[in-house]
Amino acid sequence: MELQTTKNSPPNATEILQALSKNIDLAKNLVGKCLKGADLIPDLEVKSILQQLEGVIKNLGSGLSLIPCSMFKNQEYAEVAVRSLSREMKNVHFETSYIQASEPKEMLQIPPLEHLLDEEAETDLYSVQDNFSLDNLQSTNIPLSIDFIKDESYSGHGNHEKSSTWSLKAFPKVGKYMEPQYPSFFCPLTRKLMDDPITIDSGVTYERWAITEWFKKFEDGSGDAICPTTGQKLASRTLSTNVALKTTIEEWKERNEATRIKIVRDALSVANPDSVILEALTYLQHLFKKKEYNKVHVCNIGMIPLIAQFLEHKDKDVRCATAEILQLLAEEDDESKEMIAKTDAISRTIKMLSTNHLPERHASLSLLLELSRSELLYEWIGSVTGCILMLITMKYNHYHDALAAKKADEILKNLENAPKNIKRMAENGLLEPLLKHLIEGTEEMQLEMGSYLGEIVLGRDTITFVAERASPALIKMIHSGNSLTRRAAFKALVRISSYHSNSSILVNAGIVSIMIEEIFTRKIYNEPMSSLGESSIILANILESGLALENLKVNSYGHTMVSDYVVYNVVHILKNTAADEVNFNLIRILLCLTKSPKAKSIIVSAVKESEVSYTLIELIDSPHEELGIMSIKLLITLAPDMGHTLADRLCKTRGQPENLIKNSSERNRITEKHAVSVNFLAKLPHQDLTLNLALFHKDTVPIILQTINEIQSGVRMGKFSNSYLEGLVGVLVRFTTTVCDPQILSLARDHNLTSVFTELLMTRSSDEVQRLSAIGLENLSAESINLSKPPPASSNKGRNLAKIHKLLLFPSLKGKRLQVCFVHKGVCSSQTTFCLFEAKAVERLLTCLDHENVAVIEAALSAVCTLLNDKVEVGNSVRILSGMDAIKHVLKVLREHRQEGVRQKSLWVIEKFLTKGEDSYVSEISKDRSLSSTLVSALHHGDIKTRRMAEKILKCLNKVPDFSTTEFLS
Repeated sequence: MELQTTKNSPPNATEILQALSKNIDLAKNLVGKCLKGADLIPDLEVKSILQQLEGVIKNLGSGLSLIPCSMFKNQEYAEVAVRSLSREMKNVHFETSYIQASEPKEMLQIPPLEHLLDEEAETDLYSVQDNFSLDNLQSTNIPLSIDFIKDESYSGHGNHEKSSTWSLKAFPKVGKYMEPQYPSFFCPLTRKLMDDPITIDSGVTYERWAITEWFKKFEDGSGDAICPTTGQKLASRTLSTNVALKTTIEEWKERNEATRIKIVRDALSVANPDSVILEALTYLQHLFKKKEYNKVHVCNIGMIPLIAQFLEHKDKDVRCATAEILQLLAEEDDESKEMIAKTDAISRTIKMLSTNHLPERHASLSLLLELSRSELLYEWIGSVTGCILMLITMKYNHYHDALAAKKADEILKNLENAPKNIKRMAENGLLEPLLKHLIEGTEEMQLEMGSYLGEIVLGRDTITFVAERASPALIKMIHSGNSLTRRAAFKALVRISSYHSNSSILVNAGIVSIMIEEIFTRKIYNEPMSSLGESSIILANILESGLALENLKVNSYGHTMVSDYVVYNVVHILKNTAADEVNFNLIRILLCLTKSPKAKSIIVSAVKESEVSYTLIELIDSPHEELGIMSIKLLITLAPDMGHTLADRLCKTRGQPENLIKNSSERNRITEKHAVSVNFLAKLPHQDLTLNLALFHKDTVPIILQTINEIQSGVRMGKFSNSYLEGLVGVLVRFTTTVCDPQILSLARDHNLTSVFTELLMTRSSDEVQRLSAIGLENLSAESINLSKPPPASSNKGRNLAKIHKLLLFPSLKGKRLQVCFVHKGVCSSQTTFCLFEAKAVERLLTCLDHENVAVIEAALSAVCTLLNDKVEVGNSVRILSGMDAIKHVLKVLREHRQEGVRQKSLWVIEKFLTKGEDSYVSEISKDRSLSSTLVSALHHGDIKTRRMAEKILKCLNKVPDFSTTEFLS
């Protein structure tokens, strides 16, 4: 597949593949014949099979040699392995003279690595010393030569016997690659290779410790010391180091150990069973521990990439052994660590951290710990995805694996030397390093840590901890005078102050007075940044947390946040600054200050005096949408105290007030800007005729009605739809307060506002819409008595003139018979005279009396009361309301609610029923058992108006003597 898909595929790729596949099938068939019954196959047939197998293998070698060098790209070891295998296959030769009928299977089983070391094969993939055969080596008189081949100091995974067996099995003819051992290398006493050769007076050389032990036999005075080899007496026991021989033996060892390393490399370069790979890696560890220089040699011949690839081996023991070898190599110096890092070893090692196999996890941690000691690799290791998080998790899970927790902690401490790693640790929940360097580090480190603290998102469980530890250091950095350090400190404080739970900590640290100084008085003209923006953000964040403003001192002169000093300075800066961000935060500060009655009155005075209201109105249309929203919110808050002033200045501003209605750039999406804009208009004084006429002349009412219909029908929806609807209805209500103006009256009639409010009265999604609708109906109903005119007299004289006059007054009644309203004593309709009975609104108003919201109940009662005032036919109105069970609704309201406004209106309605209605109403009302107690309570605890109404009702019910109110109350 690789040959077929690569861009540089050779033209004969298909032929190569087909030839290899064909020969592999042939080889399988031949080997299969032998394995099925080799002990029954005649010698001649076995010889024939081996000859065929030899030919097949040579063909495979020829096929491999056809693969061009370009296919291997940078895979040097793959190319070396393939080329070597190709040469060996092409030169393969099986000796049949050793085949015996009694043990053919054993002769056919080739040891795992023997094919690399065959007599006829190339002696090594890389140049080594002259070759000597095992047979020649054993035929000499060299003592214990087999120990050299076995490398008896190697202990491997098992006992000595097993390890020695492995050495012979894995490298059965390793002796032919080794430089022979010379007799002079061996001590005559120990018959082992000498490490510290010493020459005595007889000229014979021994191992130092061995000859020293020999001399101890003669210390008791039993005679002169003699040479154990020659037997001659020694005149002196002087020991002289045989420097030449010692040097020769050391060089000989180095050459043969280098050969062993190269053979291991060759074994790892080709596909081998897992057991062979594991044994080769373990033997390599043994060579490292035996001599430090072997690690240098492994690095010099470029084995690190070859070894590192086994970190992804499928066998966990192989991966574990590989990590241990790389750790030993990394101990050498930073250069070897860097060589390891240039492979994929770091990412693979970090991947191994998540294993459940403890030895593998511990080995990977040990390797990572060794690599983390290099200054060059601090950031390299920390940048690997998931590394920091996994180490922190291990650090905290010490109860699960104490050793892993300890090593992970050591690694993290090493990684702290790279500032970017400290940031990564903080992002993953380990904040202590960042805070430690912020408090104790150099100015440069504090600068970097402050910047990081301003960028990371803090978790809720660490917010308070960070604020307590970092605030003093950050405040100190602000006073340092270094502009870059100050910028970092401000950035961090902005982040910390954004969590309201930190406000008390910051206030106790003295942050408020510092921010006030930065906003009002600090001027550093040579500083490349202005602290005004950051200071205003921090102060606004703290104030929005809801702290008691009266207790926040801002300087040593006794000023607090609610003093004239603060308010007037903020207003002055707001009027004169041009930066949107600064204006936004200054308005946030003023909006927080309006929560204090004292500060709010000062703000109102300051805004009036400085005419900063023009600035606030101009900011409504700012491209910075959040600034416009915040400006409108402040205007809404100020409206109850200076509404007429704001309405006047709004009308004098170009594009206003219509832009507050026509600002819908996205027709189907309702934004917060839409909602606060219309609510601002709704909160301004409703009786302001100038503003109402301005809205009328800008044709805003059709837009309002259309938008209300879209919201009600679900065409326009969103998070702010209810608030937007409330504002739109509020703007409609303001027109109902000025229907005395002919233009507004015409508007109310043309758009049939009575019917609009009647429909909105049943809106269940918003209590405020219901309340406003009831208020609108109340305002319109109050004008019904003035608009309802009696029909003209029906006399012959002037009949045509009267008819014309009637049609002019009631154009909607053209072609209809005129009917006189029993309540308003004239011709009524819902559209022209706003009659609630004609609009069928009374039933809905009475339904609202069962509402849970007292404000809705009070507004509905107020609307009903317009039908019982002295200007209308109260008696008729009482009879009509009685037919709608109005008195039952009112009595229920009186029983369930004690709010003064609701109680007064309920008592007023009951009084009208008792005084203007029939005697039957007295009986009906007196049946309510709770009424008496309610009236007594009102008489005792109500205000003067409530007490008088309660007394009057009690008189009507014959519950008290008929004294005058003055006498009774006195």
